[in-house]
Amino acid sequence: MELDIREIQKIIPHRFPFLMIDRVLELTPNEKLVALKNVSINEHYFVGHFAQEKVMPGVLIIEAMAQAACVYFYHSKNWQGKNLTYYLAKTTAKFMHPVVPGDQLKIEVTTIKMLKEAGFLRTKAFVKDKLVAEAEIGFGVKETTK
Repeated sequence: MELDIREIQKIIPHRFPFLMIDRVLELTPNEKLVALKNVSINEHYFVGHFAQEKVMPGVLIIEAMAQAACVYFYHSKNWQGKNLTYYLAKTTAKFMHPVVPGDQLKIEVTTIKMLKEAGFLRTKAFVKDKLVAEAEIGFGVKETTK
């Protein structure tokens, strides 16, 4: 299954400049998700973050991986309607290489453990075929009143 930006926005309440994934290329619930984040020179954070040597902040790489994991978690639990997925924990994170304007992050998400209303997921981010970051992320879900 593939998802475009409109379908992603139905799951994640974030909007510019906080929506960090552009497309889901592959989604098999409870198995794997592959998402893309295009890193543009026009990103607002490049104005002040390492302005002379533009590097995507690690916290935003984690955010992109967490958003991809959120989409995966939502579909793996087959939630529909009035639910919000909340980021609960980052148990590990490693950064191997810098991400710069013009790069395309390919984010892969797989399951570590799924519970009734929570899950722990493994995320990896690649530029081309080079691993640039990885993290284990925990999620929970809460029904909204909307």
